[in-house]
Amino acid sequence: MDGQTGARRIGLASLARTALLALALAPVACGGDDDGSGGSGSATESRYARAIEAAGDVSAADFPAVRGRTLQEIADGVQQVQGGLATSEYTPGENRLAFGVIGNDNKFIYGKSAVYLAPTPTDRARGPYTAPADPLVVDPPFRSKGAALESDAIAAIYETRVPLPAPGRYAVLLVTKTSAGLVGAPARIQARRSSGIPEEGERPPAIETETVASAGGNVESIETRVPPDDMHDVNFKDVLGKQPVALLFATPALCQTRVCGPVTDIAAQMQKEYGDEMAFIHQEVYEDNSVEKGLREQLRAFGLRTEPWLFTFDKQGRVAARLEGSFGNGAFERSIEAALG
Repeated sequence: MDGQTGARRIGLASLARTALLALALAPVACGGDDDGSGGSGSATESRYARAIEAAGDVSAADFPAVRGRTLQEIADGVQQVQGGLATSEYTPGENRLAFGVIGNDNKFIYGKSAVYLAPTPTDRARGPYTAPADPLVVDPPFRSKGAALESDAIAAIYETRVPLPAPGRYAVLLVTKTSAGLVGAPARIQARRSSGIPEEGERPPAIETETVASAGGNVESIETRVPPDDMHDVNFKDVLGKQPVALLFATPALCQTRVCGPVTDIAAQMQKEYGDEMAFIHQEVYEDNSVEKGLREQLRAFGLRTEPWLFTFDKQGRVAARLEGSFGNGAFERSIEAALG
């Protein structure tokens, strides 16, 4: 599954802005026709599961040390594949960067992964920042139509934290270790001075989220998951500052980044484990569940421009953690633990 047949050397200097993850892939799990029954063959599932598990155990020693080299010099030592970013919002400071690596056969590559970056390709590289794979797969009882399975196009996402000292553009190299050697994908990101999105430690706008009661019992008007989840019982405004909260903005059937289904399934599974300790709220994204009508007022109030997003809040009502785009079970659970203190 190294996917690097026909790979070529990476020319970072001519790189255009990297597409978000969904745009770089063949159709993935979210919004698909799977019935949630559990997969397409135990042998395939086991092979993918083993690869994902191995990709979750990574250290800096698995990758070349920088030793004063430029980012382009690091890139010269790997073969080029495709990459897709699952995050798009960056500001000065430490930022979550999530991504996928896709072989030239258009299949996901699962292996030990890391990130290098620099202001420009000719600047000294920083890194490697290790990026363990975080599985998107949940237990069968929590799999919706469009659930992530081990054998799907995307069953795990890589993520790391990278320091961005100042606003501006940065060149990025996504590197994965395969049985045939190192492969890499170039990317560019831009850190803005501020995002307007609530950050850790801040208080969010006290929005009204839609509930089954406010929808007059018509859950389909406020929910696109099949089957509907149980995260529409409480209004965010009523519980903020009174108990820990997990607030997920996602639209499983209409997701533009095509990962809302899997992350909503993860939320449903986490609710089963942590529902006695915090409130779980799922807020749909588009007015009247129609992309053409634009974002619902709740997302506009949070300054959001993409989906999905997860925010967790401590019992004082401050943001404990936030996740954009694709995120797995590990990242979701860490966000919950941050809220619970």
